[in-house]
Amino acid sequence: MSISTEYVRSAPSAQNALDIFKGRWWSQFPESFAALRAGSVGLFEDPRIAWALAEMGDLKGQTVLELGPLEGAHAYMLERAGAGSIVSIEANPEAYLKCLIVKETVGLQRTHFLCGDFLEYLRNSPPHFDAAFASGVLYHMVEPVELIALLSNITTRLYLWTHYYDAKLVSADRKLASMFAGNRQSEYAGFQHQLFRYEYWGSFGAPQFCGGSRPHAHWMKREDILRCLQHFGFTGIHTNFEAPDHPDGPAFAIVAEKKRGTSDDLLE
Repeated sequence: MSISTEYVRSAPSAQNALDIFKGRWWSQFPESFAALRAGSVGLFEDPRIAWALAEMGDLKGQTVLELGPLEGAHAYMLERAGAGSIVSIEANPEAYLKCLIVKETVGLQRTHFLCGDFLEYLRNSPPHFDAAFASGVLYHMVEPVELIALLSNITTRLYLWTHYYDAKLVSADRKLASMFAGNRQSEYAGFQHQLFRYEYWGSFGAPQFCGGSRPHAHWMKREDILRCLQHFGFTGIHTNFEAPDHPDGPAFAIVAEKKRGTSDDLLE
């Protein structure tokens, strides 16, 4: 990781803090901070999170677990939605430090950013949370079903945004197809599923790499992700933001709840 170590000679400002990672930001700050120069992706006003919040209902005063915050943009949205407290876990040191800069810049008051592996956190009997948000992390897991299983133990409301494997769509994109190296059948806690090995190749460990902590991950089929949620007790399942033509691979968003209901025939 390389950051600016040159002493700052101008008066203190939020932009000075952002410029510690100049040219390395992904997120564009929201309208109320429009003067700040950072990235170009509108994660502070992410419609996927707005949809998830509408689906889940009132989070005011409730506890939220967030996995892989990247630069803290979704924590900003969760605080604005009234979440009482947010535990947000990031394993990438650069991303963690960016989250701390964002916390100071936008004035987050109820978010506690932790630096570490969220799988290890989940494996060690964490407290129950009213809701969990895991945007852009499932497809970076070596054992994605374990993550869903662990989350099912600590929350009844879950938001996921993830890529998934579709043989037809992947084979139609030569670059995407080159990222995959075989598949295997797997089983976890009684759930039978297929895993598709995704290789990061040369991007692993590169300056702006924000993927998983291992040189490879495993993707799942869309239908297996939905079956997995059902297997671990999530019966109210809703999807949105279907993006079969996403440049990085087909993707969709999910809100899943442990309550009576149906999956609206999503497995068809």
